Amino acid sequence: MYKTVNRPIRRAATFAVSTIVVLRRAREPSPRLLGGASSAGSLSGNCLNRRCWPRYTPAVADRIRILSGMRPTGRFHLGNYLGAAKNWVELQNQYECFYFVADYHALTTEPDGHKAEDKVFDLTADLIAVGIDPKRSVLYLQSKVPEVAELTLLLSMVTPLSWVQRVPTFKEKAKLHPDNVNLGLFSYPILQGADILIVKGGGVPVGKDQLAHLELVREVARRFNRTYAPVFPEPRALLTETPLVKGTDGKQRMSKTVGNIVGVTDDPDVIRKQVMSMVTDVKRPRKTDPGHPRLCNVCAFYKFFFDDWEHYWDLCRKAQIGCFDKKKLLAERMIETFRPFREARAELTPALVNQILEEGSENAREVARQTMLEVRDAVGLPSYLDR
Repeated sequence: MYKTVNRPIRRAATFAVSTIVVLRRAREPSPRLLGGASSAGSLSGNCLNRRCWPRYTPAVADRIRILSGMRPTGRFHLGNYLGAAKNWVELQNQYECFYFVADYHALTTEPDGHKAEDKVFDLTADLIAVGIDPKRSVLYLQSKVPEVAELTLLLSMVTPLSWVQRVPTFKEKAKLHPDNVNLGLFSYPILQGADILIVKGGGVPVGKDQLAHLELVREVARRFNRTYAPVFPEPRALLTETPLVKGTDGKQRMSKTVGNIVGVTDDPDVIRKQVMSMVTDVKRPRKTDPGHPRLCNVCAFYKFFFDDWEHYWDLCRKAQIGCFDKKKLLAERMIETFRPFREARAELTPALVNQILEEGSENAREVARQTMLEVRDAVGLPSYLDR
């Protein structure tokens, strides 16, 4: 028998638009803080040592709630950091942030979840090491919030097939994984929508290449609200200047699949080897020839790591610095920049990382449960018993 809980549907509020266009979320209960007396490795308290990491503190009610996630498909690399995580760290100062490790999404291209266990730990530890603060953000594992899967199913019931077919990234992903073109890969955007809507995210930090996905989520939310009841806000894009970070080959976007990465928390010798393997200016066969910084992948990275990058570009044009020396300088600058990340990463034990992830997942699930009570009530399904 099911216990039916009749709850009034909370109407989505109308919100003011700022220069970054986002919707402020409806006022709703903040995530419940869990846990009692602390033990060694507890998340409670204000200790700066990561062995007693502070627990997440809910943001004030009128903050915009944002959400983003990353798949645990391999080593955390420079493209992940510059393209996403660096921005996530900065957003913690302004928004109520929900960040998740997307292990459901990883199954679309790697069906064996057992292979992802170590990768989940590595990605979580790397995110914490580079600055994702469990006290200011909810950091959780996607599969620890099973309500996401239920909402994905219900959203698929109101989403026309043609809407998903027009999303451009499916064909690109299918080319990368021709032996595993599955329905989950095709309906990937619906799962993305459930990730956002389950926590009633008002904003999503995206680059221009993800706008089509987010627009689909907005349309699905609008369709659900019209069909049943106004449960969901329509999430807006927090457009960020996401840089296109090319890999060490200088041709393709930095990718674990391609194998052209520079690791952020790798050992210094590994980073040196990765940087020294970078392809440089193919139009400069000799050190005495003038360089072409705009064509050089190594010079492109100088923009990220040197405030005076124009000076080095000028030296390159005048043949006053060679490609070998440029790579050597870049490698040492990267190693020094990432030193605090490596040190923080070394302090994170599996027990502590798992505890942070477990507690963040419970906080996220508390929000998801409340959302699904509203969703089930709107659709006309019996509300499940509290679990």
